[in-house]
Amino acid sequence: MVKKRKSEPQLLSSVQNALRILKSFSTFDTSKKVSDLAESLGLAKSTVSRLLATLASEGFVVKNDKSGKYSLGLSVLTLGGVLTNNLEIYKEAGPVLSKLVNDTGETSHLAIMDGLDTIYIHKEECNHPVRILTHIGRRNPSYCTSSGKVLLAFDENGAVEKVIEQGLEAHTENSVTDPDELREHLASIRENGYAISTEELREGIKSVAAPIRDHTGKVVSAITVVGPLQRMTPNKIPDIAKKVMAAGKDASERMGYDERYFKRMRG
Repeated sequence: MVKKRKSEPQLLSSVQNALRILKSFSTFDTSKKVSDLAESLGLAKSTVSRLLATLASEGFVVKNDKSGKYSLGLSVLTLGGVLTNNLEIYKEAGPVLSKLVNDTGETSHLAIMDGLDTIYIHKEECNHPVRILTHIGRRNPSYCTSSGKVLLAFDENGAVEKVIEQGLEAHTENSVTDPDELREHLASIRENGYAISTEELREGIKSVAAPIRDHTGKVVSAITVVGPLQRMTPNKIPDIAKKVMAAGKDASERMGYDERYFKRMRG
């Protein structure tokens, strides 16, 4: 008797297209016209118009009557708040980020891996009048940021090779674009316990990151400080790296990680 294959789940194209619309907005492209969305997504204007009207009725987008452009609505922010408030790492690392800002004088972030990109999920600003513009929820290529390189260095799911297969695009002249160089760099991060990124994604910016582990010892997040080159000078980096690693250790312990236990297991 031939077994029947389980049928694939029936996906609703209208829901998929509505989600594609929401995901098309970014920190650099915050508002769009119906025609812009239709062209970029390959959809009919009438389809986009109906989907936007539905999303607007639920508060996920809002329309500017003067410009005719749509932008994200507060319902998106509400869902984001529900998500971050239920992320254990978000709740446990908050006080650690604040202390790290006080200890280093620079803005601190919490980052996780989503697919092959790195996303900031929490941020504590420094008090300097000149600050680095960063955004919670923004996707960054992992191989160009210190937090992303930490997450790649300790990844256990083959993300490094997938990133390499995807292509190492140069964002600045300092971006690592050679696969072997990236592999060597990540090996060094595993040995040293922290990563540095100097103008690899944006010019004039340096960052230092360290891993955060959960109770199983798995690296689930990265903690990082970011600042301009004129403040993040070479002579300050060793001290900053020490403080970032201490913050990562503190956050890991809050997540239930017991370093002594894992050392005994390895030894």
